[in-house]
Parts: sequence; C-alpha cells; structure tokens
Amino acid sequence: MLKIYAVAAVAVLAAMLGGLGAYIYAGRDGDVFADCRESSVAGGTASIGGPFTLVSETGETVTDKDVITRPSLIYFGYTFCPDVCPLDAARNAEAVDLLAERGFDVQPVFITIDPARDTPEVLTEFTDYLHPQMLGLTGSPEQVKAASQAYKTYYAKREGDDPDYYLMDHSVFTYLVLPDRGFVEFFRGAPSAAGDGVTAEQVADRTACFLEAAA
Repeated sequence: MLKIYAVAAVAVLAAMLGGLGAYIYAGRDGDVFADCRESSVAGGTASIGGPFTLVSETGETVTDKDVITRPSLIYFGYTFCPDVCPLDAARNAEAVDLLAERGFDVQPVFITIDPARDTPEVLTEFTDYLHPQMLGLTGSPEQVKAASQAYKTYYAKREGDDPDYYLMDHSVFTYLVLPDRGFVEFFRGAPSAAGDGVTAEQVADRTACFLEAAA
C-alpha cells in the first residue's frame, strides 16, 4: 500500500513540474552546469526555490538567506515517516560525508511537511541521529506550505487515519541549492523496495560536478 502511495505522490509532482526526467537539459548554450545535469524542469531551474521563513530546530525564526549559506541538499519529509524519509535523509547524510572526503562542505537540510508533530525538539532528535550537520526546519502550517510551494513539492495528510498516528503522502525529491545560484538540480529518492533510486555515491558525484563547475 505504501508503495502505491509513493508512486502516486511522485506522479502528482511530476505533473506539477511539467515533467521531470533524465533527458538533455533544454537551452544548454551558456549553461556552466550543462555537463552535470541529468534532469530538467519545465520553465528552467529559476522556477524552483525562492524565499521562505521557517523555524529552526533551535527555535529561531530563519529565512532562506540564513539557511542556504553553503551548498545544501534540501529534503521535504516528516519524522514519523515509516520508511521513505529515513532512507532518503540517511542517503543525503552519507552523500554529505562522501563530499567532505573530497573537500566539499555541503549541508543536509530537512524541512518537515508535518509541523503539527515535528516540533523543534522532535526535529533535533531526528537530525542529530542522522548527521551532526543536518539542519531541521519547521514552522506554522502556512510557513511550511509556502516553502513547499516555492520548491513545488507535494504533500497531503492521509485521510481516514488516526488523528495522532496518521501518515503523509509526499514527494521524494532532494534539491541541490547553491548560495549564489539557487536551485540547480534535483535527485530522486534513495533505492528502496518501492523501486530503483539514486544512491549516496551518485548524489555525491553529481553534486561534486556542480560545485566544481561553480568554482
């Protein structure tokens, strides 16, 4: 059943973005990242990302300018997620360590889509377990929705579930965002029983390509 919902969520997001896929990036001329891209977004990369205001796991109100001070891998999920979110967040954490071995300083960011349960304290426990540098962000429902819309992610509370132990349907993309350039690439979810995915090594390799090209 979870596999069915995961596939449905990805399909909805693909439609929202106007189609995502591993094909040649449109308008490669003059694109310094042309050799790094394996994905494309209708409307170009400038259509993804933008300003947001959220609450850090430390309880401080922060903006995108406060958060994206170095290359960041941004993921939208929730801590009560039984399978996909932990896999993807752990994959991103491993990719960050692989990048550090190559001399690249990249920050993993986890933005909750379930602010009702994911308080700063809950996020701190979750992110500290996964990686010491992972930053958890929450906020009001309106703040979270605005951040989600900026990155064109999909999420919805599962109808009919227990009010305290519900699940969330959501997209499973990780976004590579650079401080001076904004969003530059996305990565599908980690390999799982639901199907093929992008490994930590692949995320590290592609991220390194973008960082070298941006230097």
